Amino acid sequence: MNRQERYEHGMRVLEQVDGEAGQRVVGSLADVSPELGHQVVAWAFGDMYARPELPPWDRQLVTLGVLTALGGCEIELDVHINAALNVGLTASEIAETLLHSAVYCGMPRAINATLIAKKVFAERGLLPVTNVS
Repeated sequence: MNRQERYEHGMRVLEQVDGEAGQRVVGSLADVSPELGHQVVAWAFGDMYARPELPPWDRQLVTLGVLTALGGCEIELDVHINAALNVGLTASEIAETLLHSAVYCGMPRAINATLIAKKVFAERGLLPVTNVS
């Protein structure tokens, strides 16, 4: 594929996974680094997210764990918690993923990520989340 075809393919994947939130992130880069926006679409989504070896919900679980571990990724967590819901994960599964991340990246980062999830869940009418323990 040429550069434009990769971008168009990536945009289709981005729309399926992130919907409008992903497009807003790419759009927010247009006046400062349009090339970064292009790479997010063409490479991250067109090349990486489109790979068939992992289903979309597994990719989102990995993404949530990594963003939680990194810390300071609240904007991306907001987008990818929405994306996780878009690809079929439940609020309970997302909450459990963030709880489990506390073991490996610490309570402060897990709490921060969970509070972003709470915001997204509230916006989507998914509170309270019920976990089976």
